[in-house]
Amino acid sequence: MSKIIFPPFVYPLSPTSHLVCGVDEAGRGPLMGNVVAACVILDRNNPIPGLNDSKQLSEKKRDALEPLIKERALAYGIGQCTPDEIDRLNILHASLEAMRRAYFAMNRVCELMLVDGNRIPPSLPLRSLAVVKGDARVAEISAASILAKVERDRQMYELDRRYPEYGFARHKGYPTKAHLEILQKLPLLDCYRKSYGPIKRILQIQDGL
Repeated sequence: MSKIIFPPFVYPLSPTSHLVCGVDEAGRGPLMGNVVAACVILDRNNPIPGLNDSKQLSEKKRDALEPLIKERALAYGIGQCTPDEIDRLNILHASLEAMRRAYFAMNRVCELMLVDGNRIPPSLPLRSLAVVKGDARVAEISAASILAKVERDRQMYELDRRYPEYGFARHKGYPTKAHLEILQKLPLLDCYRKSYGPIKRILQIQDGL
């Protein structure tokens, strides 16, 4: 199967003369923890070399870029939704809500928001545009993807310190074979998403269904 090549992104508003922010999230696939979003306005007079989709960067590179982004960006914000909110809203709507919260956490009024993917957060007071593969095509979204990923990983390491037997530092909450085997032996913590299939099945077994 041939790989789809996307054309270079063309900004509908120039980011050098307008306030343009990018937003992305991390943590849709894991079985536990918050979904974390970040929103970033870059300073085009203070570029950050090496920005890319966070999934294409090593953890070491992401950790090195995070303080640079926070130092050089005109503004950034972090927004989150908890496992309870994910279970109530579903992960898509929780991700969009986390993005909305990230925008307001910046405390800056932008003229355009560029969103990774094909959906935009609701109830925002600005023009928004969804950009497929935006985390690799738009610098603002790349920066947001890095901040979101590093913040979520930081939370996983904190949970790992509190509950080392669950292996959160290794699997980051994703449904790996090792993670699922751990859940056969240990109780579910409050940080797990009860609406996710593997967790739902464990709860049904515990309830004798």
